[in-house]
Amino acid sequence: MWFYLLKRLVLAIAIITIAVTLLFLMIRAVPGDPAAVLLGPRATPEMKAQLYEQMGLDRPFIVQIATFFGGLFHGDLGFDVFGQRPVADIVFEQLPYTIELILVSILWAVVVAVPLGCYSAMRRNSLIDHVAGIVTVAAIAIPSFVVAIYALMIFAVTLRWLPAIGAGNGFWDGVIHLILPGFATGIGWVGYISRLVRASMLEVLGENHMRMARSFGISEWRIVTRYALPLAILPTVTILGVGMAWLLSSAVFIEVVFARPGIGALIVNAVVARNYPIVMGTVLVTTFLIVAATTLSDLVNAFLDPRTREKL
Repeated sequence: MWFYLLKRLVLAIAIITIAVTLLFLMIRAVPGDPAAVLLGPRATPEMKAQLYEQMGLDRPFIVQIATFFGGLFHGDLGFDVFGQRPVADIVFEQLPYTIELILVSILWAVVVAVPLGCYSAMRRNSLIDHVAGIVTVAAIAIPSFVVAIYALMIFAVTLRWLPAIGAGNGFWDGVIHLILPGFATGIGWVGYISRLVRASMLEVLGENHMRMARSFGISEWRIVTRYALPLAILPTVTILGVGMAWLLSSAVFIEVVFARPGIGALIVNAVVARNYPIVMGTVLVTTFLIVAATTLSDLVNAFLDPRTREKL
């Protein structure tokens, strides 16, 4: 297990290094002058040169990326170009909003999708199974930002049941403000998880040890919940870990639609303003989240399935 964790740590460092390097290249390949964007059209050449020197853009690419990684080893992500605040403070101020949005989305999706997938497997080819299949495939097909816009128009603008924008003040107000964004982010995962649980459950229920359990007179519901579900849920855990990148990309659109604070809105505004330190800091943190979620899903799989644990 410890050797496995060490391998994942080395892999995480390699992924972050490659991601940051590629981002350096892509940002500098985008046409346009960052000094003109930051200072405006009336900026003098002297002002642009001073800004370039302040941002370190006057140095060679190798020196820029080496400087960034050198600061990273000391916990320094740089400073915001506009406010001269530490990038780490800005990113970690916004990060909890994105994490709570992702957790709420996954939580309600799992609570709805896992029982739905199990019931569809137990009642295979029934009317409920066919209806659930149609609804879940439709949930997968509809983009999250489309769901967000229509949910905003119906429940916030027309019916006025829920707030339209912001993150709220206080715990309960924050929970209410999370309902529409969480619904829009998680609706697609209801389809993915329920379809995956159904397919995995059908495969597990057809195995020999499940037939033996039935021959001993164990109820079907106990077989499903006690013996089949821990095995059938393994692919779902893996998908949730790998799907962290998809969730973060969905959060970008959702946070913009609902004018919520968070990593998504922060990185969009930073890219538009060519605020390179903010872009680098947010990408670094999101890459770490994706790697951590993938590693955590592998460890959960090892906990649920002893055969996987032995391979580690």
